[in-house]
Amino acid sequence: MPTTSLFTPLEVGRYKLAHRVVMPPLTRMRAGAGNVPNQLAPEYYGQRATEGGLIIAEATQVTVSGQGYPATPGIHSQQQVDGWRNVTDAVHAKGGIIFLQLWHTGRSSHSSFQPNGELPVAPSAIAITGQTALTPHWKTVPYETPRALELDEIPGIIDGYREGARNAMAAGFDGVEIHGANGYLLQQFLDDCSNKRTDIYGGSVENRARLLIEVTEAVIEVCGADRVGARLSPFGTYNDVGDSDPVGLYGYVLTRLKELGIAYVSLIEARTSAGMEIDTPQEVSQLRPFWPGTLILAGGFTAESADESIRSGQADAVAFGRQFIANPDLPARLKRGAPLNRHDRATFYGGGATGYVDYPALETAGQTE
Repeated sequence: MPTTSLFTPLEVGRYKLAHRVVMPPLTRMRAGAGNVPNQLAPEYYGQRATEGGLIIAEATQVTVSGQGYPATPGIHSQQQVDGWRNVTDAVHAKGGIIFLQLWHTGRSSHSSFQPNGELPVAPSAIAITGQTALTPHWKTVPYETPRALELDEIPGIIDGYREGARNAMAAGFDGVEIHGANGYLLQQFLDDCSNKRTDIYGGSVENRARLLIEVTEAVIEVCGADRVGARLSPFGTYNDVGDSDPVGLYGYVLTRLKELGIAYVSLIEARTSAGMEIDTPQEVSQLRPFWPGTLILAGGFTAESADESIRSGQADAVAFGRQFIANPDLPARLKRGAPLNRHDRATFYGGGATGYVDYPALETAGQTE
């Protein structure tokens, strides 16, 4: 089946993409000392850059307290800014466009990451159940009951995202994506199973969405709305989140984001095989009417299903995660209908070059046209 829709131009904010095959944020846990992107990161991202192609760099904590996993990069120190500059330079040298995903893990962190061994923060003092945390030394431990943020601490959280966006611009990124998905801090505020607050950040849909909207407004102040995206996982339950009325909640969120005029929204289709388990067969297509702007979908797509989503208007672009890990030249492979390298899940997280920069491209595999 032809996939011509994937290879038509698309405007995303102030940028014009040459194709609609997007590399989504993919946590690899390979940052070096000081949570600085390691020396292989420019090669990794540069391999996957294409002329006019969009890359969303991996989730990157905006503050020290926002870290929740070992060896994840930050964007809150000059050393981190310098490390990321090497990455953006490598992508721009190939004509690519690269955004940085801004991240705070909230209760998905552990005291071993926190200053002075404090408890991680969350909207409410409710622990994640049924899953385990990792320490900085890669030890598996139970999640702790987090500390509920005080009302007067929330402006500091917003400032963290603002500074993260400012540092991302200083590092040469073309824009930023706000991570409001996968059960991290902003989704913890959104979903009613994890947010039991009784102040202006809890209770009603409007109140639970307040932090995400205020963060978005702060980031827009720095970057401009046409260089800001947001990622949401409305039906995902990863990190023990969920909402009693996801269509009502995320319909409201998308309506507010539309009013703010951001460049795009990325929605994750929950998949039972990807740690984004769902209990009901709901799909993000239910939310398309609330967001007429540029929509990137992600979640187990093939070239054919991606093409169909674009043709039908359910998506404007599609993000391919595991395929981009294993295929540095994924857009070229999809365009030619070439076979794909298989990913090795054992090398997704941590380690060095193996499973990171050593997947062959068509040329090195002897499959040139």
